[in-house]
Amino acid sequence: MTIEEKIENALKPTVESMGFNWWGMEYLPAGKHTLLRVFIEKDDGTVNSDETYTVCKQISAILDVEDVISSEFRLEVSSPGMDRLLFTPEQYSRYEGKEVQVRTALAILGRKRFKGLMSKVADSGIEMEIDGELYEIPFDLIEKANVVPQF
Repeated sequence: MTIEEKIENALKPTVESMGFNWWGMEYLPAGKHTLLRVFIEKDDGTVNSDETYTVCKQISAILDVEDVISSEFRLEVSSPGMDRLLFTPEQYSRYEGKEVQVRTALAILGRKRFKGLMSKVADSGIEMEIDGELYEIPFDLIEKANVVPQF
C-alpha cells in the first residue's frame, strides 16, 4: 500500500462522516517542505473557509495520532476550485466535453502535456482532441489532470 493510499484510508472516512465529499488529495514529499493538500466539497459543490478550517483541525489530529506521515509536513484543506484536479474516472466523466489540461508520465505521440477538449471518457482512459488530432491517454499514464476554467 502506498503512502497516498494510507493517508486516504486514514482521512476519507472522517471527512465523509463530517458531511463532506472527499474530492482527492495531493501528497508532495519534499523533506521539511512536504505538503499534503486535501480537497473537499459538499454535495452542492461548495465549501467555505470555516468548514475547511474545521476539517483541517480534525484531520490534523488524526494524522498526529495515526502517524501516517513520519516527517514534517504542511497540511492544507481546500475546495477543489474552478481548475479542479481530476483523480477518479467518475470525476473525469463529469467533465467530458470540457477543456482539460493533462500531464503524462510518458510521452504519447511525442508529447507529455495536453490541453484541449476531453471528448471521451472510457474505462481505461480519456480521449482528447487537440488541433484536430485525437489522443488516447490511459489513466495509468496520467500524472496530473485538471479542468481549465471557462470565463
